[in-house]
Amino acid sequence: MKVRKITLADASFERSPGQDGEIFAANVIDQRHGGPITIGFGRYAPNQQLDEKLGVDDVMLVLEGKLSVSSAGSTVTAGAGEIVYMPKGETVTIRSHEQGAVTAYVTYPHWQEAGE
Repeated sequence: MKVRKITLADASFERSPGQDGEIFAANVIDQRHGGPITIGFGRYAPNQQLDEKLGVDDVMLVLEGKLSVSSAGSTVTAGAGEIVYMPKGETVTIRSHEQGAVTAYVTYPHWQEAGE
């Protein structure tokens, strides 16, 4: 694979697996491209919630809006320009706030292969 620049315009969003809310994911680099990581964008409508046991290490960079991530009794809130690291095996609750959110993410290994 060559060096690439990736933008939101490159993303094809689909509803996040296993949930009915207005939360969408768009892989732009994944197992189909031969690298060891998945890179993509997430889009959260206002006041959404996603509960997940992580099968991968997940790094989420908030591009727009604000998200709160809760795990094991603690909560972190991240806004534009801030990063949240979520280790494999953690059970997390991700909540968007009234303005919704757009994120970029990197997972190791590929989340689709991990059965998430």
